[in-house]
Amino acid sequence: MRKAVFLLVATFVFLVLAQSVQVSADDYELVLEDFKLVDADGKEQTFKALKGEKGTVVIFLSVQCPVVKGYNERINQIFNEYKSKGIAFIGINSNSTESPEQIGSHARETYGFPVLIDKGNVLADELNASVTPEVFLFDSNGKLIYKGAIDNDRSGKNITENYLRDALDGLLMKKAIAKASTKAFGCTIKRTEEKVKPETTSITIRRTKVS
Repeated sequence: MRKAVFLLVATFVFLVLAQSVQVSADDYELVLEDFKLVDADGKEQTFKALKGEKGTVVIFLSVQCPVVKGYNERINQIFNEYKSKGIAFIGINSNSTESPEQIGSHARETYGFPVLIDKGNVLADELNASVTPEVFLFDSNGKLIYKGAIDNDRSGKNITENYLRDALDGLLMKKAIAKASTKAFGCTIKRTEEKVKPETTSITIRRTKVS
């Protein structure tokens, strides 16, 4: 009986200790120093060349996702509103089910900013992006300062929280971001099962533990 109680207590203590040492992504400051991806025309593009003077929105997109389609007008509105303020937008398509031809044609018809192909979902994996649309806002030094949803309403008719706009305004006014992370919602990124990093892809990210 005593042995059973001892084992039960020991197991409980182990689980508590194991939980206490788990480290989440929020325990680290992430700095995107650079990446190299190709666009739909096969031309190499880099983060350093495309990033904005004041900040950069990296947004994961899809050609077919109905949630993205519902957000496209809002995405373009925000892009057009902030591009003159030193904010750049970079679209990323990580879906293995969408061809370069589809991505290129859709990007030219829909957006005023470049859309790059994340073959092998390497960047999506590095940033832990899971759905489309999902945004990652970086400051002028590449530090990640906001990640998550664009706003809190898929339809656009009952928006009460403008997460991305608020983060952009906070960045430009040099104020703390009230909500640095929200839960993105949309279509799951259709990842490839092949885990071979394409030769045309390179990513440099620095993670520093927050004390």
